[in-house]
Amino acid sequence: MTAWYRAMGASLLLVWLAGCSGGEEETASEPEETTTAAETRESPPEATPEAPEVPPFDQPVMIDLSSRLGSDRRLTVEGETNLPEATRLQVIVERELSGVRWRERVSVEEGGFVAGPFGPGSGLPDGGYRVTVDVQEGSVQPRAVRDRLGEENEHLSGPLVQQSRHGLGQVASYSQRFLVGSETRRTLDHVEVQEVE
Repeated sequence: MTAWYRAMGASLLLVWLAGCSGGEEETASEPEETTTAAETRESPPEATPEAPEVPPFDQPVMIDLSSRLGSDRRLTVEGETNLPEATRLQVIVERELSGVRWRERVSVEEGGFVAGPFGPGSGLPDGGYRVTVDVQEGSVQPRAVRDRLGEENEHLSGPLVQQSRHGLGQVASYSQRFLVGSETRRTLDHVEVQEVE
């Protein structure tokens, strides 16, 4: 009977050892898979240096406007800016008395932009107006512009920059007030008077 117990114990020991040696083979194969995965992860960084690195926009935003009233009494807005090429802007002309607005979307080309003519077919009535130029949110900017300004325009800086009202990052806005009329008006505000050409 003792021999039988010894034989059973020896066979159990062999089965147990065989089970342990199978685990070592699996453990040995796992690092090979990890090495393969690590090699796969290293491949994409080799591809990224092909794309040129674009420096972020590091200047304070500058926008300068000039407006002119045509013979049809409609307003054309021209501007200069240091924003990157193809940056999307929105130009708004608002009549102060009634709140009526005209708007146009434009893109920066060669450091400037032109929008308009603004106003009804009969021309702008005499009165006060405000021209506003807004740099739109990063989500609507072309890929090349987002590369410079950031996904949420985080690289914009300067006194014209503020948080978007919709929580979509930063925007920049420049505003200028002017008067339309054939005679000079008296005002205490800093305002540009537009006369019909």
